Amino acid sequence: MSEQLAVKHWSRGERPREKLLDQGAAACSTGELLAIVLRSGSEGENVVEQARAVLDAAGDRLRGLAGLSKTELCAVKGIGPAKAAQLLALVELAKRFGEEEFRTGEPLRGSIDVYRHFCERLADQRCEVFYAVLLDSKHRKIRDVCVSMGSLTGSIVHPREVFLPAIRDSAAAVLFVHNHPSGDPTPSAEDLLITRRLREVGELIGVKVLDHVVIGRGRYVSFVDDGYW
Repeated sequence: MSEQLAVKHWSRGERPREKLLDQGAAACSTGELLAIVLRSGSEGENVVEQARAVLDAAGDRLRGLAGLSKTELCAVKGIGPAKAAQLLALVELAKRFGEEEFRTGEPLRGSIDVYRHFCERLADQRCEVFYAVLLDSKHRKIRDVCVSMGSLTGSIVHPREVFLPAIRDSAAAVLFVHNHPSGDPTPSAEDLLITRRLREVGELIGVKVLDHVVIGRGRYVSFVDDGYW
């Protein structure tokens, strides 16, 4: 890397890490904060330029990082597996920070608990992801189970994959959660059909289906609260 490109040769007020330490994180641009995470540039490109390239790949939106895979990140010049891992870890931390965790052993109070727990995890997924939340007889959470990851247009959900974990964990009840990549949480005809089928199976095996929550971008639909059953 040439002398003029290297960030270490910039004035202190221009170097992202020193700028943060001297002026606070709020004084830094998104690109500068990403540069601090990436730590170093690559041959012919300083770390700030590399951070801008990552943002470009994310559609110039920080939230767009959540939709990038390891392969897509590694396609950015200078981003190898190590830096891709740093960025993926950053995204996951941000998701967990934004979620209001519905912890094991806590009682379910309503669909808002489910939405707050899953909203950051699912809102920016590019395919449908279907979860089952297992609950005991007092509707206290046992654990979450990822049942399926579907295509851009739908999930393939089979009752066997849904209820086998519930049986193994002696769950008395279950609720379902999945996302709509379009951002619109309105249940589709497929959602209605799958939910009806799963409720019927649940009744047969003695596991009560409490609700199905569909998560979109910034909003959600509860089958129970919104009158879908």
